[in-house]
Amino acid sequence: MSPPPLIQFKDVAKVYRMGDVEVHALRGVSLTVEQGEFTAIMGASGSGKSTLMNIVGLLDRPTGGVYLLEGEAVSTLSTERLAEVRNRTIGFVFQSFNLLSRTSALENVELPLLYAGAGSAERRRRAAASLDRVGLGSRSDHHPNQMSGGQQQRVAIARALVTEPRVILADEPTGNLDSRTSVEVMQLFQELGRSGITVVLVTHEPDISQYASRVIQMRDGRVLSDERQEPKVAVVPPWTEGDEEDQP
Repeated sequence: MSPPPLIQFKDVAKVYRMGDVEVHALRGVSLTVEQGEFTAIMGASGSGKSTLMNIVGLLDRPTGGVYLLEGEAVSTLSTERLAEVRNRTIGFVFQSFNLLSRTSALENVELPLLYAGAGSAERRRRAAASLDRVGLGSRSDHHPNQMSGGQQQRVAIARALVTEPRVILADEPTGNLDSRTSVEVMQLFQELGRSGITVVLVTHEPDISQYASRVIQMRDGRVLSDERQEPKVAVVPPWTEGDEEDQP
C-alpha cells in the first residue's frame, strides 16, 4: 500500500472576518504535494498564496475543507500536537532572514533544537552539520552583520534544516537578494529536493519559478493553474570582481 501524499488539500477554504465584512482568502482549494517535489506558488497580492502557505505550515487553520499532512487531518490536532508536528516536520525560510544579530551563525541555527529540548552537545553537532550542508561550515562563528545577504539566507536555510524536516516552506526567499545570489539559493533548494526534502516556495518572480518542477498559479483564492515543468538547472555564474564578500 502506497503512503498518503505528504500534503493534501480537499476543498480548503479560509474566511477572515473584519467587522461585518467577510474576506474569502481561499475558495475551495484542492491539491496534493508529494514527498520530494519542488513546488512554486505564484500570484498577485491578495491571490491567497500566503494564506495557503500559512495553512500548510500549520500557522493557520482552514475554515472549511480538509487539510491532511502525511495522511493526518490537521483539524483534529491539539495546539500542543500542532506545535510538535510543526517543529518536527516543517522548516521555514523567510525573505527577511530573521536571524538574531548578536548571536553567531551556529547559535542561530541551534535555536529550533533549543526549543525542542535538545542537549547542548547535540545542538552544536547538528547545527554544525547543517551549516556544512549549506556550505557555511567555516563561518559558524560569524555574526549576521559579518555576512553577505546570501550567506545570511543560507544560515536561515540551515536553521530550517536542523530539525531534519520533511518540508521546507520558503516565503519570497530571494526577495532581498541580487540575481546571482538568488540562483545560489535556488541551486541549494534543488539539491534539497533531490535529497527527498519537499520544497514549497512562494514567489512573485517568474524567473525564480523556473527552477521549480511544478508551478501553481493562484488568483482570488483559487488555483488558476497547476503545471509540472522541466525545471531550469540552477547554475551559479562565475565569481567576478567585487563578489569576494559573498564567498563562503
